[in-house]
Amino acid sequence: MRMAGRSLPEYLKVREGVPMLTACATPDLIVEITLQPVRRYGVDAAIFFSDIVVPLKAIGVDLDIKPGVGPVVADPIRDAAGIEALRPLEPGDVPYVTEAIEALTGELGATPLIGFAGAPFTLGAYLIEGGPSRNHDRTKAMMYGEPALWHALMDRLSTIVLEHLRVQVRAGASAVQLFDSWVGAVAPDDYREFVLPHTRRIFDGLADLDVPRIHFGVGTGELLSLLGEAGADVVGVDWRVPLDEAARRVGPGKALQGNLDPALLLAPWEVVERKAREVLRRGEAAEGHVFNLGHGVLPSTDPDQLKRLTDLVHEA
Repeated sequence: MRMAGRSLPEYLKVREGVPMLTACATPDLIVEITLQPVRRYGVDAAIFFSDIVVPLKAIGVDLDIKPGVGPVVADPIRDAAGIEALRPLEPGDVPYVTEAIEALTGELGATPLIGFAGAPFTLGAYLIEGGPSRNHDRTKAMMYGEPALWHALMDRLSTIVLEHLRVQVRAGASAVQLFDSWVGAVAPDDYREFVLPHTRRIFDGLADLDVPRIHFGVGTGELLSLLGEAGADVVGVDWRVPLDEAARRVGPGKALQGNLDPALLLAPWEVVERKAREVLRRGEAAEGHVFNLGHGVLPSTDPDQLKRLTDLVHEA
C-alpha cells in the first residue's frame, strides 16, 4: 500500500538526489522501484510506482512534490478560468507510463501489476487549496458555495483520471486502484451529492476493460456503503473499521482490501502476528479479502517486519 518501497534501503538508494516527479517520469526508475517490494517480499501483486499528481503535471499544471510537505500547486484553481485550463489527458502526455508498464509486464510474468490514480475529490482538494490541508476549508467553500463550479472541476478531473487509468490498463496493468485520500473529510450526504457521481463515472468508464477495480479512501468508515455504490469490485478499508463491520457496511457483492494499521509494524513481532491473524479472521466475513495495510507503509518500518508479515499471510 502506497509504495512498500518507502522503507527499503534499495529504494532510498535509487531515489537519492532524484526528485519524486522526475522518478515518476523515468521508465527505468519506475520499473526498478515497482519491482523492489516484489523481489524482497514475494507479494502477490506489484503496485505501479507513480504519484496521484502525475497526470496533472502531464497536462501542464505547475506543481511540485516538496519533501516533507507533499504536492504544492503554484497557482491554485479557484475560478472558471482555472478549470477551463485543465485540458483532457492524452496518451502522448504520459509516454513514460506506457513504456514502464510494458516493460514491467514482461519482467513480472504471472505476477499482476496494479495501476492507480488519485480520485477527483482528492486531486481537486490539492488544486483548490494549493497543497495539503488539514480542514479543506477552501475546497468545501467551493463545494457548498459554488456547486456548479465544483461539478465543472470534478467533471474535468474525472475525464483526466479515467483516461490515465485506461492508459495503464491498455499498456498491461491487470487491475486498477482509485485513491481518494482526503474524501473522509466529507459527510455521507455531501459525498452522495458532490463526489459519488464523478467517482461512479470513472468506474463505469473502466467496465469494458474487464479488470478488477479497487476503491480506497482514508477515514472513510462512515462512507463505506457509498464507496461500494461507486462501482468498484473491491473496497479498500483503512485500519479504523474492523473488516467484519466493514463487510456489513459495504454490503454483498464486493471484496474488501485491508486493513492492518501500518503503525503496528513498529511494535514487537508477536503483536504484529496477533493483530494480523485478527485481520485475517475478521476478513472471512467478506466475500473476498485482499490482505493489505490500512494505509501507507511508514518510512521507519523495519523491512524484515514486512517480510515476516507477508510470509505469515501466505502461510495462513
